[in-house]
Amino acid sequence: MSRGSPELTAARKEEIIAACAELNESMSFKEITIKEIGAATSFTRTSIYNYFETKEEIFLALLQKEYELWVAAMDAVTAEKAVMSRDELAQTIARTLTDRPRLLRLLSMNLYDMEANSRPERLAEFKVAFGASLNAVTRMLEKYVPEMDETARQQFLYAFFPFIYGIYPYTSVTEKQKLAMELADIPYVYQSAYDLTYTCLKKLLNV
Repeated sequence: MSRGSPELTAARKEEIIAACAELNESMSFKEITIKEIGAATSFTRTSIYNYFETKEEIFLALLQKEYELWVAAMDAVTAEKAVMSRDELAQTIARTLTDRPRLLRLLSMNLYDMEANSRPERLAEFKVAFGASLNAVTRMLEKYVPEMDETARQQFLYAFFPFIYGIYPYTSVTEKQKLAMELADIPYVYQSAYDLTYTCLKKLLNV
């Protein structure tokens, strides 16, 4: 790959995104800095600014990648399965989503600030991936629940997608949070991400 070629640019972006993902396994968004992301790559920290202007742009690119992987999983099912019951559809969407714990964790972060601190062109790239996820779910509804009209599909999307943002906080509770809820006399009943999502989808699909 020649210096500055599209292939090199894409490879370096992927390396930066991968470094961010690796750091995020053990560090919070607040703790991760451009300096630390740069130290985890094979090139200088200042080189990162040739590809991403802010830390938020890197995290947004990581979230974009996770959306793309989720879309690919849904589209693979849609291409393979000719027929599904509503219950099977609920199970399938729940599985494809909760198979991506990194996506759920990133969605629980402050997306508003990530978008606000990203350039319009970067934000547009992310929105394409987000839009693809809406379309992938819509395709599943059209194929497996053909009796659902456009208005009902729209209502489904506007109920389910906001719900997604709260899955991680409700299913990944720390010991400190459990203790605080106990002290506040709030009963905590553990549910897995799959269980919570499946239950929501069953209600939305009238299973």
